[in-house]
Amino acid sequence: MLISQWRHRFEALVNDRWLVFVCAMWVQSVAGVGYIFGGSMSPAIKTALGYDQRQISVLGVAKNLGDAIGFVSGALSEAFPPWVVLLVGAAHNLVGYGVVWLVVSGLWPRLPLWMLFIAIFLGTNGETYYNTASLVSCIQNFPDSRGPVVGILKGFSGLSGAILTQVYSMFNPRNDSSVILMVAIGPPIVVLALLFIVRPVEGHGENRPSDNLRFLVIYGFCSVLAVYLLGILILQNLFDLTQTVITIFGAALVILMVVPLLIPVASVSFCGKLKNATLEKVEGNSDVVDENEEENLVESSRESLPPFETRERRKQSCIGENFTLLQALREADFWLIFFSLILGVGSGITVIDNLGQICYSLGYTNTKIFVSIISIFNFLGRVAGGYFSELIMRKLVLPRPLAMSVVQAIMAFGLAYYAIDCPGKIYVVTILTGMGYGAHWAIAPASVSDLFGLKSFGSLYNFQIVALPIGSFVFSGLMASNIYDYFARKQAGPSETEPLVCVGSVCYSVTCGIMSVVCLVAVVLSLTVVFRTRRFYLRLHE
Repeated sequence: MLISQWRHRFEALVNDRWLVFVCAMWVQSVAGVGYIFGGSMSPAIKTALGYDQRQISVLGVAKNLGDAIGFVSGALSEAFPPWVVLLVGAAHNLVGYGVVWLVVSGLWPRLPLWMLFIAIFLGTNGETYYNTASLVSCIQNFPDSRGPVVGILKGFSGLSGAILTQVYSMFNPRNDSSVILMVAIGPPIVVLALLFIVRPVEGHGENRPSDNLRFLVIYGFCSVLAVYLLGILILQNLFDLTQTVITIFGAALVILMVVPLLIPVASVSFCGKLKNATLEKVEGNSDVVDENEEENLVESSRESLPPFETRERRKQSCIGENFTLLQALREADFWLIFFSLILGVGSGITVIDNLGQICYSLGYTNTKIFVSIISIFNFLGRVAGGYFSELIMRKLVLPRPLAMSVVQAIMAFGLAYYAIDCPGKIYVVTILTGMGYGAHWAIAPASVSDLFGLKSFGSLYNFQIVALPIGSFVFSGLMASNIYDYFARKQAGPSETEPLVCVGSVCYSVTCGIMSVVCLVAVVLSLTVVFRTRRFYLRLHE
């Protein structure tokens, strides 16, 4: 009897959607290897291979493209189970960065730049498979809590760079190329360990009264994790910590990451007696489930889903039904969200990509603290954005895209604050832009899943990601860099030297002013979606 109870309890834990969610959080914690490319991997590559900054920039483009192009992972998620998607992503990660490590460490002969470009693209592209499998699985398990699910998972993806860096520091590596080895084998090991756990759990998609409490517990954990990481980063920047202290901090971080596992364990433990009693009753009557009962169970699970998520669809899809990517591309609401995303995240990534240069232009020599601040608030923005959008939709009965217009307005304020040269502008723009940028990646995917269904969510989500490189190219690559060079040449005068250096708030005040207006345009686009979808969200609430 005892063995049977433990067996049923273990089966209940394995099939618990909260276990899937926690494991997806762990996958996302290693799904942002691209975030440590500029700070850790590129210096090792540059030193070992003797590359100049132009060649490193080319490899940076490969990293950005690999992180943004996820059409294949989206298509795979529609045709294969999540474990196949995760396995392909782990293979990409291992092979791509494995080749880079072999070359940098000298175990392989030096390869041409274009081959390293392909290897880094392939390695970073594994992230899109991790993201797709995690988000698709968890949104299907929690269809009524899409905002919190997307926000928390994307939050851990954004925080993965800080997590991987702290874990790497524990081992005190002697060789700079060791960080590439960790990136090559670390994430695949984690993903392979969780390969068959991260998946949709059938018959458990309905909302439950205890879900809100459990999400609040996870939000609390996220807050503690963010404060802990920020504290570590501040201490490392202010003091010369010994390796023993760094190892203790890293070990404590690993232990802290295991804490959310208590949620599914407690869920199974508290509900175990009731479940075991039910199972024993079923086993006592018959070892085989009657076919009629099984049909009734399937029909009941269908009825438990909201009308816009049912599998039977008319040929002409309406907002809220399951759209394919091609069908969504014919909808004005999809493009309004996409262009609003380009403007919003394009403005945010411009500040993130140029933050070091912004700090130097203002006279700050220690830029690491601001990089750490914007990373932490990027994480908090993703987590809070998901919660905020769910609150707007569930409690205020307003369209979820309204949350995106609010964060875009906040970003516009922060950028305008910098543009008019107000006191403490670097702190204001860092915090508000970091939070606003992160919130976009929680609100926009959840909004798209509301309006265009879950069946092709993997493809829809990966199409949205393309907004990032487009926005980065237009606002950072073209606009911000040219404005910076213009003022640098103006300051240099006739004695123009290379490299060009601009000093003062004027270097980026014009850029921030333009991007503030851009964010206001994004607000208008988001509010247009709000106006067009208000009736749908009202019916959804009813």
